[in-house]
Amino acid sequence: MFAGSYEGLRENRKIETESFMMAATFTRANIRREDLPEGDEINMCKAMDQLFQRFENQGMEKGETIGFEKGKLNSLKELLKVKLGTLSSPLEKQLTNTSLEKLNVLTLNIFNINSEEDVLKIIN
Repeated sequence: MFAGSYEGLRENRKIETESFMMAATFTRANIRREDLPEGDEINMCKAMDQLFQRFENQGMEKGETIGFEKGKLNSLKELLKVKLGTLSSPLEKQLTNTSLEKLNVLTLNIFNINSEEDVLKIIN
């Protein structure tokens, strides 16, 4: 176990940029050179903190997008159930696999829909 200052250890960990990129390659981490600080040496802990923050932000953005799309799909399914009474299983599956663009078109045409066939005409 390390008996000294962890903060001092953290501040003094330097690694050559090329070695860091090689480690990223071996671990299959998606690290671009432009993500790293300038210079021949980098503070390994600081660089890792920056990368983890970037990855976390990307994950949160992706999660928000997925959540938005699922919310839109669920709302549209509920609207169609109110409009048509029920939705068949095949239609529900097809809606789940439909692109966001087609779901938007379907949403704009919700008042023109009177049957599952009308839905299929729009999404196919």
